[in-house]
Amino acid sequence: MAVKNFIPQIWSARLLEHLDKAHVYGNLVNKDYEGEIRNYGDTVKINQIGDIDIKDYTKGAIEDPDSLDGTQQLLTIDQAKYFNFSIEDVDNAQTNPKLMNDAMQRAAYGMNDVTDSFIANLMAVNAGNKIGDDTTPIVPTKEDAYDYLVDMGTALTEANVPLVGRWVVVPAWYHALLLKDDRFIKGGTDYNKAIIEGGEIGTAAGFTVYLSNNVPNTAGAKYKILGGVNMATSFAEQLVKVEAYRPEKSFADAVKGLNVYGSKVLQKNALVCMTVNKK
Repeated sequence: MAVKNFIPQIWSARLLEHLDKAHVYGNLVNKDYEGEIRNYGDTVKINQIGDIDIKDYTKGAIEDPDSLDGTQQLLTIDQAKYFNFSIEDVDNAQTNPKLMNDAMQRAAYGMNDVTDSFIANLMAVNAGNKIGDDTTPIVPTKEDAYDYLVDMGTALTEANVPLVGRWVVVPAWYHALLLKDDRFIKGGTDYNKAIIEGGEIGTAAGFTVYLSNNVPNTAGAKYKILGGVNMATSFAEQLVKVEAYRPEKSFADAVKGLNVYGSKVLQKNALVCMTVNKK
């Protein structure tokens, strides 16, 4: 007997690939406290020891010990996002068996994109570490785009930020300006010519340079180009629930999941922000 609902099309063994954005910011934070969270609303208390005085030594005249003075910051898991999708299975013979796994990968991508943008928009810097602002944004050219990265690096150095592990995230159009400067092309030789995964596109002015379409901006203007080191920002997330179920009103397999997360800039002086407009 013929299948009543048979559809005379062939299911491809391959899915059409998506034109996805690279997720960058989530890899430029520390996740030191991730193992300490369990659910939405959890709070992690983070202590930091203050400076310790160094004194001149005189034999037999050591003063009483100083009391340690520490500050405490709170990392709160105050974000919660979920996914929920189903795949009809009335005609199993026509269903690609890989479809559910690939759908889960799409859900993971979507979740990562949300958290990547969240981190990018959360990062805040001290007033002294800002180059340009919303009122007077920098308008870089191919002649000075590299020089502005040097200025960002100088701001970090003056704030005692380590030279090792510095990163900067630029939008595509700023990367195009750098590509027109020999200092960027020659600075990394073959390194800058390589196609590198994860948004990493080369080195410049002491930074590892990343390319992202999640650089914060306002309607295509006032782009916030951020630079810094991973120790500046902490991020923690937990996929707290993933459940497979059968929806009551359809013949389908469904999956839903809940992800909770939070982030906090712990050391604003370890970040620098440049506000720029396209020419």
